[in-house]
Amino acid sequence: MNITVYLGSSQGNDPIFKEAVTELGHYIGSNENTLVYGGSKNGLMGDLAQAVLESGGKVIGVEPKFFVERGFLYEDIDELIVTDNMQERKAKMIELGEAFIAFPGGTGTLEEISEVMSMVSLRHLKAPCILYDLNGYYEDLKRQLRKMIDCGLSSKERQEGIYFASDLNQIKEIIENRVQ
Repeated sequence: MNITVYLGSSQGNDPIFKEAVTELGHYIGSNENTLVYGGSKNGLMGDLAQAVLESGGKVIGVEPKFFVERGFLYEDIDELIVTDNMQERKAKMIELGEAFIAFPGGTGTLEEISEVMSMVSLRHLKAPCILYDLNGYYEDLKRQLRKMIDCGLSSKERQEGIYFASDLNQIKEIIENRVQ
């Protein structure tokens, strides 16, 4: 299965991020899945790719050429897809994905997973969209989605397929239940 993971190219300031992203990478790789991610060697992105590779998994990086030119490329990955811009990158990562995970990240991560959430809501994607709510990272977004329902601007049915997982075991359960 191709698992697209959105996350930052920085380390963050909490050591739990590196621990959790490494654990996620080992899960993806040891289960013979393929990681689809942004292609960077930096920060949590690099940690994730390294963990997948160490565990025997395949890694596909999708990186816009301006990032490649700036030297962000993780050269040890299995496949690199270079796009002209961020819009093409997002489209390619969605095209390749069979499950989507947003690890804690910044505005880029939020923008990318928001597009996936919208596509799942519109039923243009039939893949799980998982927000890794590590230590409550996405709790405010979860609250906002509930508010959309409470205000009549969304519904439980429209948000089916969007999941919040507080740990790797919940992510595994969501992915394994969707595969069956």
